[in-house]
Amino acid sequence: MLDHTGFVVTDLARARRFYDAIAKPLGLATIDSGPNSFLLGRGPGQLPYLWIGTLRPSYWIDGSRAGINQMHVAFIAPSREAVEEFHRVALANGGRDYGKPGPRKGASDYYGAFALDPDGNNIEACYRGK
Repeated sequence: MLDHTGFVVTDLARARRFYDAIAKPLGLATIDSGPNSFLLGRGPGQLPYLWIGTLRPSYWIDGSRAGINQMHVAFIAPSREAVEEFHRVALANGGRDYGKPGPRKGASDYYGAFALDPDGNNIEACYRGK
């Protein structure tokens, strides 16, 4: 359904450490896309992807800046263990806890965890049981 989405960060190196860490348990990779940005996705040229960079997008309205509008991105995890690993490495790499791994009320077979990235974006990993 998605082609891509993205958001601006204040410190590219700090963001890269965080997203490099959470990519592995989710079966994703970070891909260089220039000196001011990188992509998070399945691999080079594959859709969908998440663009993360320090450039000011041309479509931003006046007054926009990194972190002013919190973004929420939920990644599919291959297992409950991957959700737990995502949360652990997120916190170990500059993220803040925003919801420990566990089932979510009202969502059958849903197991998720939330972390705020270094700029306050809400990043989730979720596993929908089989």
